Amino acid sequence: MKLSGFPFSTIGRWYCRRACLKEYRKQEKRSVNERPVELRFVFEHLSKTCPRTVLDIGPGKSSLPHLMSLCGYRVTAIDNIEDYWRGGLFNRHFYVQRDDITSPKLTGKFDFITCVSVLEHIREHEAAVRSMFSLLNPGGSLVITCPYNETTYVDNVYKQPGAGYGQNFPYICQIYSRREIDTWLENSGCDLVAQEYWRFFTGEYWTFGDRVCPPVEAGKDKLHQITCMLFRKR
Repeated sequence: MKLSGFPFSTIGRWYCRRACLKEYRKQEKRSVNERPVELRFVFEHLSKTCPRTVLDIGPGKSSLPHLMSLCGYRVTAIDNIEDYWRGGLFNRHFYVQRDDITSPKLTGKFDFITCVSVLEHIREHEAAVRSMFSLLNPGGSLVITCPYNETTYVDNVYKQPGAGYGQNFPYICQIYSRREIDTWLENSGCDLVAQEYWRFFTGEYWTFGDRVCPPVEAGKDKLHQITCMLFRKR
């Protein structure tokens, strides 16, 4: 198809080149974040379970669903675009469906679900996790990564005195604890089969203190700010 003799494919390639150039130039302003730890956990368990179908929840502009698709998995990606992405969202890496995991329209089942640094921004987290469990096939796996403290739940760490950033963000950032995990698992038909704890900051909570680079894997009784969890449906 052409517009006034100009092919849409040329416009698309021009846009992608501009987007790549912008991201390339922004690299100098970025610091190393938690994604290497989280994505390593995701792909480690993908390789161990070899699922056929994968659901990625809340990818935003991330290339994660595209990377999983390149590995041969049949991937679906959803994001609640209206509530989180106030200015709209376009993921140039992969097709992202508009859907809300707290009350999804999806009707299919999946062998593997990923929710990477997303659940902390969903206030109705119990409904979100309940939906994730319901969308799993028997024997299927769910990876959730999020800010975490073994004993203390925080409803929005960005509003806490001492938070390193996020005070002006338009969304919340919850810190979950063992109590929330136990609540998610009640009558779910799922088990928590693997959990890691990681220290990214010198302070007690996520964003508190100075960044730790490289991050340090910790025990649940040692200082940590995020967790990576693998759930499995019976």
